[in-house]
Amino acid sequence: MNGILDAIEKRSSTRSYTEQKLTQEEIAVLIKAGLQAPTARNEQEIHFTVAEGTNPIVKEIEDEKNSLNGSAQPAVNFYYNAPTLIFLSADKDFPWSAVDAGIAVENISLAAEQLGLGSVIIGCIKAALRGEKKDYFAKALAFPENYEFEIAIAVGYKAAEKVPHDFDEAKNVSYI
Repeated sequence: MNGILDAIEKRSSTRSYTEQKLTQEEIAVLIKAGLQAPTARNEQEIHFTVAEGTNPIVKEIEDEKNSLNGSAQPAVNFYYNAPTLIFLSADKDFPWSAVDAGIAVENISLAAEQLGLGSVIIGCIKAALRGEKKDYFAKALAFPENYEFEIAIAVGYKAAEKVPHDFDEAKNVSYI
């Protein structure tokens, strides 16, 4: 195999990161990968907000997620202490925004793998970012007007390796 097929085969969700920050060049590669994702009708409605894991808004999102879930402070937060998070928002009135954001975040995850970085795609904060504090979080995360959270991804240097998941093609695929 080569390139992208290797990245697909090797990629798994990383839930343990070193403290090493990504370089601006690495972040630029990840964002470019997201921007190059196809969108329905070439709408290009996905917006990317890059934040460091130490940004205070990230802690506020974690706290809101926990308050909505009724859970005590977990041992690990939603982004597993990754040094960089990318929040994808999109035009809330465009019917294909969720699909387009999913394609873009997958591009980012595969680019991260190709760069030797780990990533984990994050959806568990959706209720927090679309709930009572939706407008506050949208402003803090610099979402464009009429945009809302779709999905996020945490990226960083892997502190531990994880074997990609197994699959059962016979169970999950039908050929007709």
